[in-house]
Amino acid sequence: MGTVNLMSDRYASFARSAGGRVLVKRLGLPNPPSLRRYDADHPLAGPVRVAGEGRFASGVEGWYPAPTDGAKLGGLVLDATTLATVEDLRDLYDTVHPIARGFASAGRVIVLAALPAEAPSVEAAAVRQAVEGFTRSLAKEVGRGTTVQLVRTAESTDAETLRSTLDFFLSGRSAYVDGQVVTVGAPVGPLSQDTLAGKVALVTGAARGIGADIARVLARNGAHVVCLDVPSAGDSLAAVANSLGGTAYQSDLAVENAAARLVDHLKDRHGRVDVVVHNAGITRDKTLANMRPDQWDQVLAVNLAAPVRVTDALLAADLIPAGGRIVGVSSVVGLSGNRGQTNYATSKAGVAGWVRALAPTLAERGITVNAVAPGFIETAMTAHLPLVVREGGRRMNSLAQAGLPIDVAETIGYFAEPGSAGVTGNVLRVCGQQMLGA
Repeated sequence: MGTVNLMSDRYASFARSAGGRVLVKRLGLPNPPSLRRYDADHPLAGPVRVAGEGRFASGVEGWYPAPTDGAKLGGLVLDATTLATVEDLRDLYDTVHPIARGFASAGRVIVLAALPAEAPSVEAAAVRQAVEGFTRSLAKEVGRGTTVQLVRTAESTDAETLRSTLDFFLSGRSAYVDGQVVTVGAPVGPLSQDTLAGKVALVTGAARGIGADIARVLARNGAHVVCLDVPSAGDSLAAVANSLGGTAYQSDLAVENAAARLVDHLKDRHGRVDVVVHNAGITRDKTLANMRPDQWDQVLAVNLAAPVRVTDALLAADLIPAGGRIVGVSSVVGLSGNRGQTNYATSKAGVAGWVRALAPTLAERGITVNAVAPGFIETAMTAHLPLVVREGGRRMNSLAQAGLPIDVAETIGYFAEPGSAGVTGNVLRVCGQQMLGA
């Protein structure tokens, strides 16, 4: 079972030691659990129970190993899609209460619910919305690295369309996604449970950090990755691309004609691009009163204008085929705001709005578009933050630790899968269920 030890997080290392566990418990300090991340040989923490009498339970039953007597649960899929009255909500309690302490370490809970907007009555809409309060609160209670998610399903959704979402949330790939909501509808374009073999993926900002891990995950899943970054990062970019058997392309997407040149490159070298990940981003942090105009303009140009213009150019050239995937990178800062980051928050909120507005239009072309919104992730940038700020960012979430670049990358990998055809217009936080703000 795969785990990652946050060597740079000295408090987490201490809290997991024999003496540290005793002291942390005695003083009521945050207790960061060991998280279960990707392991090809052990995708699940243990057996999965399928419960409820909704639309999908019978179809999902049999997909995962069933629990045996005495074994701790690795996961629970609770189908609550047919709850319609306030009294029906008791099913949530009756199902989870007896097993709330029975999950294996780093277990997984997924609750399926119908869309409130499609409810046949006001009460049914209220009940469907109530399930979100249940899942978000349960996520803050279960502990030991166990995560809880709500998957909303449209009337047009079928069990097979749910498969990639259930597989992701039950696996170690979703280690740092907790207390979140994803909507799954009818497939947009072709639905397949295949890998990305034979696909071409473009990742911007791929020379280091989160971008490099995104490229690695997409390559691991079978894609040929075009790694893009600015010329000043050329050596690092080439090293990443070469290690993956991909190709490197140097460009500053904020300059004039960069999008047009990228289109020409992709058309000439690959003929299409199946997955586009807009990861490149910068910060120029200052309070608004102290911010120079160029600091505002640079952040908006790279973080928001470039994804919009590059995507428009790729679509106009018909380079993204049906079945294509576009993924933007937003931020919890864009959803909740942060002092000294008005430019950054504006750009990242814009990415979220862009994704939601673009999804219906792209559905007509068989293309999905989603975004991730990372929280506090261990990167070179966060390593240089003041100690108090860094520790606050690490501890103020349900998992009491920062995420890793691979956590963002795995979530993007989920959005990019051919099996995620029913997932579009979502902005999914990768933040360990941040306690404040978003």
